[in-house]
Order: sequence, then structure tokens, then C-alpha cells
Amino acid sequence: SAMKPDRSRMITHGIERAAHRALLYATGLTREDMEKPLVAGVNSWNEIVPGHIHLRRLGECVKQGIAEAGGVAREFDTIAVCDGMCQGHEGMSYPLPSREIIADSIEMMVQAHRFDAMVMLPGCDKTVPAHIMAALRIDIPTVIVTAGPMEAGRYGERSNLTLTDMREFIGRAQTGKISMEELSEIEQVACPGPGTCAMFGTANTMGCLTEVLGLTLPGCATSMATHSSKEAYARRSGRQVIALLEKGITPRRVVTAAALHNAIVADMALGGSTNSILHLMAIAHEAGIRLELDDFDRIGKIVPHLSNIKPSGAYPVGALGEHGGIPAVLKAVERFLEPGQLTVTGETVKTNLASVRF
Repeated sequence: SAMKPDRSRMITHGIERAAHRALLYATGLTREDMEKPLVAGVNSWNEIVPGHIHLRRLGECVKQGIAEAGGVAREFDTIAVCDGMCQGHEGMSYPLPSREIIADSIEMMVQAHRFDAMVMLPGCDKTVPAHIMAALRIDIPTVIVTAGPMEAGRYGERSNLTLTDMREFIGRAQTGKISMEELSEIEQVACPGPGTCAMFGTANTMGCLTEVLGLTLPGCATSMATHSSKEAYARRSGRQVIALLEKGITPRRVVTAAALHNAIVADMALGGSTNSILHLMAIAHEAGIRLELDDFDRIGKIVPHLSNIKPSGAYPVGALGEHGGIPAVLKAVERFLEPGQLTVTGETVKTNLASVRF
């Protein structure tokens, strides 16, 4: 079984920690559990945001993986705001500051309770960078499981509907090209279920960049919210965090200047959300790494835009997953990457890409 790390010893070991242990026993822990690593499941599940409504189930898969590898999992939730739902009214001033509140709340929970490691389940625009920022600030072994893309919607002849198409349909209804009844039918099928909006909005952009930064297992970013593969990723990530704990691999060893360079390269190849600049700079700040707007210009001038994904292209993000996902994108721009970047696989980007075909 996994080695018992020092952090949680502060609450599980020694005569003067009897009261702390009593409180842990109250949560259902056993004597054997006191010898195991204490691992946080940092979930952002809620019932109002489609990108997060399925995360309760994925949290269970994460905890199963942690237990299989010899850890004790304890889950808590963070808030998460839907950027799409809060547009065009008073609510739109709330999502960006939510990022800092989420990061602070994770820091509070993880530091107060002396967790040894964590697996994080973020989904939407501000939630993903918030979780990464907290991971860098706390710097204990961490694997991230991003929520996964939403399926594209279907209506009549059109099979690639995403949230961005709704704006076009509103315009067509306003100009009388389609009826209000038809608009009503379209809006009921445009977002067919859980997941992060099916285009390269900020949510899927940041989910993909989390994988490029080396913080998720390869392939996780484009594994769909509703697919069984996402449950498998969640379970494997629970197991993998214990391996990282044994190797002493923490987020600041993963998110280096090389990792941020690689994230910008991928962002340019993907044609990601412009908000990614804002978030990558905040992530760099937490990691203590200098990142300038000039870095985006410099890399953007040399890296080709390869992806035909909405809103700038024709296809939903799910199509990228069907054609090899982020590993295939990285393979295509491999000559621009820093190959020595460490990732949560315990291997470098170069090693991770060695077997990738596209």
C-alpha cells in the first residue's frame, strides 16, 4: 500500500492528535485508514450548470480509483458558474471573480485538513483555471479530470449544433426567416445533455489546455462528458495520483515555462478562446513564471491554425476527440514543442507522444 505522507500525519499520528483522530473516526474512517494517504476529491458538481451536473458520478469513479491504489478519498465541492447562462444581464459581472473565490476555497479546504494529494473535477470557463491555480498554489500531487465536452445538437438536416449557433437562429427568428415555433424546437435540442459547450468556448479550450499543461491523463480533455471513457479516466486518475505521491511529482514540477510555451503552441493550433490568454497568465502568476502578451504574439506568428472547430470552424469539439484529440494535435505541432516537459503520466511530452499516430 501507499506510503503515509507527512502532511496528513499532522492529524493522524501522535498522542497529541487523539482529538483529531476522533473527528476523523466520526466521518467513518477506520484505524487502517490512518496509515493511508489522505486524498481530496475536489469536485465542482452542481445542478444548474450543464458542464457540472454529471460530476457527482465522476467523483465516485475518482474515489474508487484512489481507494484501489491504497488512498483514503474524501470529497468536497466548489462553486461553478455557467458563463453562457449569465450573459446579457446583471449576472455577467460574477463569473470572472468566481475564479479567485474558487481557488481560495480549494486552498482553504486542502490546507486546513492537511490532504496529501488531490484529484480535481472542474468543468466550465472559470472553474478550470481556478482549479489549476489552486493546484499550483498548494503544490501537492494532483491529477485533474476535466468534465468533458457536450454532444453536439441535431435539428433537421443540421447535426453539428452548438451554443454559438443559437445566436444565429435568434437573428433568423428576429428577421422572420424562421418562426418562433421553430426557434422553440431548436432551443430544446441544441444542447442535448451534460458537458462543456460543444465548441471551443473557454470551457473546452481550458479543458484541452489542462491536458497540454500535463495535468490530465492524455486523451482526457476530449473524452465526452456522457461517455464511459470519461468514467474510466476518472478512475485511472484516482489511481495515478497515488503514483505521483510516491514519485513526489507536484503541479509546479509539471507546469513549468516549457509547459506554458506548449500550452500557447496548442492554443494557436486549436484556435482556442481568447480568454485563454487571461487564464494562462493567471496560471503563470501562481506558478511564479513570467508570461507576457508578447509570448502569445511570438508563438502565434509561427504556429499554424490546424483545427476546423466551432465557433471559428465547422465541427464540434467531439469531432476532435474522434480524430485523436489533443495527443494528435500535439503530434502535428511537435516541432514547435518543448519536448522535455514532465506530465502527470510521470513521463515527458516527448515520451507521451512517441506512440501517437495521426
